[in-house]
Amino acid sequence: MGRFFEALFWAMLQAAGQIALGAGAGLVALFVLWRLARGYWPWRKRK
Repeated sequence: MGRFFEALFWAMLQAAGQIALGAGAGLVALFVLWRLARGYWPWRKRK
């Protein structure tokens, strides 16, 4: 019974890590796209 809960615990940690990694990668991608969009839209540039 103890091995079952240990395996369940590690599976939950792995899933949480994958979700956090996916969210972090998504945030980085959004930030990069936002920076690129600001650079390529001339009417948004400040002078």
